[in-house]
Amino acid sequence: MGDAEHRPADASVFVDERADGPGAASFSQSDPAAPFYRVLMKLRAPVTMRDMMMAPVRACYRGEGLAIDPAELPLGAAQLYPQVTVSTLVVPSDAGPIRCQCFTPPGEAPRPMMLYVHGGGFVVGRSEDTAYVTSRIAAENNVTVVSVNYRWAPEWPFPAGLDDCMAVLRWMRDRGAEIGGDASRLLVCGDSAGGNLAAALPIRARDERLSALAAVLLCPVTDFSFEQFPSFERLAPAGLVIDAPFMGFARAAYLTTAQRWRHPWASPALADLNGYPRTLIVSGTADPLVDDNRAFAAKLKAAGVRVEHFVGEAMPHGFYFFPGLLNAADAAFAAIAGFLAEARQGS
Repeated sequence: MGDAEHRPADASVFVDERADGPGAASFSQSDPAAPFYRVLMKLRAPVTMRDMMMAPVRACYRGEGLAIDPAELPLGAAQLYPQVTVSTLVVPSDAGPIRCQCFTPPGEAPRPMMLYVHGGGFVVGRSEDTAYVTSRIAAENNVTVVSVNYRWAPEWPFPAGLDDCMAVLRWMRDRGAEIGGDASRLLVCGDSAGGNLAAALPIRARDERLSALAAVLLCPVTDFSFEQFPSFERLAPAGLVIDAPFMGFARAAYLTTAQRWRHPWASPALADLNGYPRTLIVSGTADPLVDDNRAFAAKLKAAGVRVEHFVGEAMPHGFYFFPGLLNAADAAFAAIAGFLAEARQGS
């Protein structure tokens, strides 16, 4: 691994900007069906169904075409947490440079480091989307938060995104002192799809004798056979934030085969959880994934892991994303602060 460096985000081709993965559409000109594919390409664009679905999902997720009045939105992270310094961190990897945003609170170093993994169904999302969450965690807990921009499915299916997160976690262990971090106090955190990746990291890292002090999982999916859970069957068909059609597409884009659903790096709930770090799970009762989260908490407890589960009554998936809207969101951040304080003290 080479040295990380601070530089503008557009100075190189970062891994999350690469669309040349094994899931990208292609065919050989020697394919017996090549004449059919060439005609199909003239009749529709994009040519594959997955690309047809991805283009509007990504555009809508970014709010493209919307006339947004900033006055109608909550304050942004920079306004709320001006004391938190945000810088670009470039971590080298076998797949190319990985762009991360580093959220550093004021005060003396070294301090604990948290690897944060954004959500977006494995197919969309950037560290900028979760700047409020990462800034608040950094400010309220005196931790340096490294928010990773990993490769997306379907162009880059499992385990590409997890590979990128693991590369950054290794860098934090080996070179984290360069950003004022204490490599002996590593934390992992993520939301939604990022919660899944964060939940998988301690299992994968265990094989490399790399351990985390604690895990904070915000509305994660921990078992990709999510239809088994009553809350999913009840809430996902008409869900407002996530729903059954999107979850089915995200699963297929990321994992591609049913066999991969059961891989312990994909479905952490199916892994050997002995030795898993102490964990805080944050959920809402209006989230289709709440029963998945309850089951994972129970499995962690059965494995002897110290686990806390904060559940916001009537709260949907991702209810903690916007400041000043919901009392339950503030309560969730308070739960994170209390949990991290105990983890750091070893109590």
